[in-house]
Amino acid sequence: MKHLSKNDPDLYNLYTSELKRQQQGLELIPSENYVSYAVLEAMGSILTNKYSEGYAGKRYYGGNEFIDEIEKIAEKRAKKLFGVPYVNVQPYSGSPANLAVYFATCNPGDTVLGLDLSHGGHLTHGFKASVTGQIYNGIGYHVKKDGYIDYEEIEELAKKYKPKLIWAGITAYSRFVEFEKFERIASNAGAYLVADIAHIAGLVVGGVHESPVPYVHIVTTTTHKTLRGPRGAMIMVTDKGLKKDSELSKKIATKVFPGSQGGPHDHTTAAIATMLKEAESPSFKDYAKQVVLNAKALSKALIKNGLKIVTNGTDNHMMLIDMSDNPGCGIFIQEALNLSGMTLNKNTIPGDPSSPFYPSGARLGTPAITTRGMKEKEMNLVGEYMTRVIKEISRYQLPGDKKERIVYLKKFNKEIRDNDVIKEVREQVRDLCKRFPIYQELGE
Repeated sequence: MKHLSKNDPDLYNLYTSELKRQQQGLELIPSENYVSYAVLEAMGSILTNKYSEGYAGKRYYGGNEFIDEIEKIAEKRAKKLFGVPYVNVQPYSGSPANLAVYFATCNPGDTVLGLDLSHGGHLTHGFKASVTGQIYNGIGYHVKKDGYIDYEEIEELAKKYKPKLIWAGITAYSRFVEFEKFERIASNAGAYLVADIAHIAGLVVGGVHESPVPYVHIVTTTTHKTLRGPRGAMIMVTDKGLKKDSELSKKIATKVFPGSQGGPHDHTTAAIATMLKEAESPSFKDYAKQVVLNAKALSKALIKNGLKIVTNGTDNHMMLIDMSDNPGCGIFIQEALNLSGMTLNKNTIPGDPSSPFYPSGARLGTPAITTRGMKEKEMNLVGEYMTRVIKEISRYQLPGDKKERIVYLKKFNKEIRDNDVIKEVREQVRDLCKRFPIYQELGE
């Protein structure tokens, strides 16, 4: 990056610091991953120079003959990979993609069902803090005491509220999504059924999670996370969706552009196309399988070392640590592990006794560390490292008073920086990362 280093040294220094952080630490956030060099090249290319409002063959700007072909390639690869008749690759990200689906299927005030945010759902599935929960009447369904989705509750809510749309999607749920059960419920309610597979898309194409395509009308997904692509999104319409509404794909196209956004990010479209080609390969299926094997191994290691995991395990790429006996401690776990070179995110757990900003759990997953080449043996080590840190900071308890919290957190951050256990684990993590290097061509 000789030009950036010369023209903007301040930004270049931050870039190199971030590169070093990624190289020397374990990325455990389940929505993050490492893209290939090919995806990086597509993203950082001259394609960012072009403006392409409209769709292939129907642009509002000239000079798009090559951009059209790039977009067509991305669409063709996605159709083949997921087995759908329509794909839109232009959404900027997952949330805009979901918003376009609302615009295409619902009117303001219509009722929608989605998994409650504190029980593992996403903001855009009708949660009140999101515009989707303000424009539409969002009703949340929940997980049972055992942590599994309560399909009986969904059925009761669907009968009671007659929703226009039902979301079958997760953001912090570690078990299989049973799309066939959703299909029966949505069919009886006459509702659109949308699968948001942003987290599990890579597992779906890798054959380790059931595909929603035979059961739902619409599929939305981000293109990063388990797919290992750029930060973009796709909307897909299934044969079942076109049977319900033959104009559904056209409605979605117009709600993406010009309904909710302008010209697509052509460099991202190209990177999506590259990612889709990579996801077609046999090696990607091996990768997806290993992601799940690693998640199961890491979950078992944490349980063996005395931690509580929601649902006592996982079927996919993620898991939730339940620390409800110490309400609000998620912030301590996140900060202490970050200092130890392990990045995850604080997260609510079902029935959390604390608040979303100070939750009582943490969410972690294995997509990124699996990309590095780590397997079950390394998961046992990671589980030991994590447990040592979490037990070391378990004595800290979040004060109930907001003013006291500020003082207490400052004290906590100061103390853990000098903690010998955290320093020791940090060195162990660095040694492990050296055995599984990433982005060596970009510098050390």
